[in-house]
Amino acid sequence: RIWPFQTLLVVPAAELLGLHAACSAFSLKSCEECLKNVSCLWCYTNSTCIDYPVRSIFPPSSLCSLSDARWGVCWINFEALLIAMAVVAGLILVSLSVCCCYCCYCRRRSRRRRLEEEEEQIARKREERRLESLQRKHERKMKHDEIRKKYGLLQDSDNPYSRFENE
Repeated sequence: RIWPFQTLLVVPAAELLGLHAACSAFSLKSCEECLKNVSCLWCYTNSTCIDYPVRSIFPPSSLCSLSDARWGVCWINFEALLIAMAVVAGLILVSLSVCCCYCCYCRRRSRRRRLEEEEEQIARKREERRLESLQRKHERKMKHDEIRKKYGLLQDSDNPYSRFENE
């Protein structure tokens, strides 16, 4: 026994929509009738509905000129459709390339700023360490001078070379 939902799986969608007829059956009717089937191409020169030549990307001029061919919609010819699609694709590509360039520029600028900040921080720390080192050196010198003074070893700063006297 076949259930109703099983017939939907067996019957192709084109037959369910009534589009199983060949495109030539819609010739001398209307463009809208012809283009209900997406595999059809309407030619205005002789009002014929023909199968879209899927082997070639664009329909050859022997079938129908691009300015008289309609595919998908009747209100725009194939030539204008191609130009519009090319313009849209071009705009998308240009937009993507501009976005990529801008993002790369921003990344480079932020990386440069980050490196400059790190260099400033390193220079600041280096200066702090140098000052701390000078401070410790000065403290050590004062401590050593106190010890020398305590034991009488502190020399006169005015005349560092003095004669040694033996008493």
